[in-house]
Amino acid sequence: MDVGERLKAIRKLKGVSQRELAKRVGVTNSTISMIEKNGVSPSVSSLKKVLSGIPISIGDFFTLDLANIQPDLAVFPADKMPEVGNPQWSRKLVGAGVMQRLADFTRERFAPGADSGSEMLQISGEKTGVVVQGSIELTVGFQVYELQAGDGFCFDSSRPHRFRNTGSTECELCVVNVPLPGKLHQPGVS
Repeated sequence: MDVGERLKAIRKLKGVSQRELAKRVGVTNSTISMIEKNGVSPSVSSLKKVLSGIPISIGDFFTLDLANIQPDLAVFPADKMPEVGNPQWSRKLVGAGVMQRLADFTRERFAPGADSGSEMLQISGEKTGVVVQGSIELTVGFQVYELQAGDGFCFDSSRPHRFRNTGSTECELCVVNVPLPGKLHQPGVS
C-alpha cells in the first residue's frame, strides 16, 4: 500500500475528515487530498506534520498492519506482545497496534551483564518506570544510581541515560515512555 492509500485508510479508521486533519496541522484540504491521491509525495518532515494531526508516529504509520487493527482491544496476552529488543535486553511492547496509544509501555528484562547499549540513549520525552525484580544501574547525565526491586525512576529522557544490569540475576523493569507535547515518539524505542 502506498503513502496516500495508507494515510487515507488510517485517517478514516481514526474517524478524521480531510478537512479536520488539514485544520489540525495547518495545511489546506487540497494538500491532504493531493497526498492521499498520490498527487504529491510529502517529505518526511511534512508527513510527520500531517501524521501528528491523527496522531500516529511515522514508525506506526509504515508498520501498522491495517488489515488486523483492533481499536477496541484492551487485553494483550504475553505471547502476543511483540518483542522490540534482543535476547540480552528483552522489551515487550504492550498495546502494539492500538492507534489511541499516547505512550509506549514496555516490560523489559536485562540478562546479567546486559545493558541498553554502549551509547547513552536520548529520546525526547519523559521516562518513568519501576524495578519489578533484580537490580539495575541507571545512569542519567553524570549521576549513577543503583536501583533495587520496588525502586522507581522518572526523568526527562532527552537527558543522556543508560541502563545496565550489574547483578548476577535477571532484572525486570516496567517502563513508560511519554513523548513531549507536540513531539512524535518512535514506538518501542526506549
